[in-house]
Amino acid sequence: MVSLTIDGRKLQAEEGKTILEVARDVGINIPTLCATESISPYGACRLCIVEITRADGRKRLVTSCLYPVEEGMIVQTTSERIVRDRKMLMSLLLARCSEVKEVKEMAKQMGVTESPFAERAKEKCVLCGLCVRACQEVVGASAISLVNRGVDRQVASPFYLQSDACIGCGSCAYICPVNAISMEDKGGKRVLVMPNPEMKKVQFKLKKCKTCGKFWAPEKQIEFIAKKSGTPLTDYECCPDCR
Repeated sequence: MVSLTIDGRKLQAEEGKTILEVARDVGINIPTLCATESISPYGACRLCIVEITRADGRKRLVTSCLYPVEEGMIVQTTSERIVRDRKMLMSLLLARCSEVKEVKEMAKQMGVTESPFAERAKEKCVLCGLCVRACQEVVGASAISLVNRGVDRQVASPFYLQSDACIGCGSCAYICPVNAISMEDKGGKRVLVMPNPEMKKVQFKLKKCKTCGKFWAPEKQIEFIAKKSGTPLTDYECCPDCR
């Protein structure tokens, strides 16, 4: 176990845990848009920055979702410097995503009601990378990635075309913290709409249950699962409710 202090509270934590994990365990709120228990930490949004003082007296700013706890560490989550820097990060994000409800609400909580920076073309994506990492780490398809650099950074499939690797599972839509990716099942088809204007709607044919007649999953996803698990496609003729 590691002894540390967060916002004046003396705590014991398991070695290897991150500052963000420990803070969450004891109910200390640190804002973040890109951290979730199901995906490995990435530090994309930077909103979870904290100020630490190490046992040797050195001070620095770190992203709490990536930085592991240390013996004797002192952590400040709302110091004057942290509040100022978080507001700057939030102002930049608000300039990019000025119409995104989740961004506006988080900005308001930090006291940021408008951004001093020039607005982008009302982007929906906050570039947290959760959709990309879910596709790679959880699904294992790697159908999308972060492309380009700087202000042109985007989530996209290769050459902005429908990727053969995409199985239509919708994990990207489920995990998006700002609902920038939409998904709808209608008329035997699943339609995924990415936030990238260069990409068209992606459509997938849904499998129809031979017992109840309900459309329940993309055929491509079922083929992917069957291949990965080594089970025959005949095992998937019925939906989970009718098996």
